[in-house]
Amino acid sequence: AAGGMVLTRCCTLVEARQALDLSVLVTIAAAFGLGSAVEYTGLNQWIAEQIISLGLDSPWMALVCIYGLTFLFTELITNSAAAVLTVPIAIALAVDLNVEPTPFIIAIMIAASASFLTPVGYQTNLMVMNPGGYLPRDYMKLGWPLSLLVATISLLAIPQFWPFV
Repeated sequence: AAGGMVLTRCCTLVEARQALDLSVLVTIAAAFGLGSAVEYTGLNQWIAEQIISLGLDSPWMALVCIYGLTFLFTELITNSAAAVLTVPIAIALAVDLNVEPTPFIIAIMIAASASFLTPVGYQTNLMVMNPGGYLPRDYMKLGWPLSLLVATISLLAIPQFWPFV
């Protein structure tokens, strides 16, 4: 699409290059390295063990915890970075609980895509902020009810469609 815009002269190559947000690209790229480090160092296993030690040893409570962790990361960093960081933790948690990892991965996909509280959590939030005249507090006001609705529906539906065993 970007190439088509340049070819049809909707924008120049210089304008297209200036439109790229390098900080978003660097954040996503760095997240992949950080995700690998989490797995390589065993931090994913340690976090999974800590979750279980907190008494969250039922698969559904672990799912809630993974969703919450991904949700928190997504609001602070990009959604891609949040997913890359939490997938190794979710897999380690599923292995420790002796359950299927698929429900945890689905929860991560949804939680990482449901960034409604901050403008930084999802690229489109940033894209519409200035043209729409939105302030960060606007995201918080409307984001909490929407985030709670998506989380509730997701956490109830995921085990129904993707069972733990």
